[in-house]
Amino acid sequence: MATTTSGSETATSIFVTGLRNQHSVEAQAIQLLNRQIERIENYPEMLARMRQHVTESEEQQRRLEELLDQLGESHSSLKDAALGFMGNMAAIAHTVAPDEIIKNSFANFAFEHFEIASYKALLILAEATGHGGAQQLLTQSLREEQNMAQWIDDNLKSTTLRFLQRSERGERAGL
Repeated sequence: MATTTSGSETATSIFVTGLRNQHSVEAQAIQLLNRQIERIENYPEMLARMRQHVTESEEQQRRLEELLDQLGESHSSLKDAALGFMGNMAAIAHTVAPDEIIKNSFANFAFEHFEIASYKALLILAEATGHGGAQQLLTQSLREEQNMAQWIDDNLKSTTLRFLQRSERGERAGL
């Protein structure tokens, strides 16, 4: 396997781009979660966990800003706005589905794994570029994403069964 020179301008540029991209992905996650939170009524555990994850995502953005600042860079407001808009649209897409809560669970599970892969790649880039000091902050964010993905996985059965029970009783089940 080829290795990159830690001082490479190209490698550092790729690392900075990755940090900016992830900052924008966190903007998307925050918008997506906030739109879902606004609609949840009958799933209090999910509501609480999603609120916690919004706070975590905001902290992840702050960490990414700190890393960019250390490199003399900043995040992309345009990219943040664009992906934030996409997060809103993604959340709206499921609102017409009678099983919105289930579809949101699937989408959130997939999104968390996208973020996990992103943070893993950033950790590889941090090491390859000689920015080992970034690893602690990136690892903390990675763990939070892994914990959220695990929470969704652990709660998919109870969410699905609650949806089913509410549907069978003729109650509003989707949210």
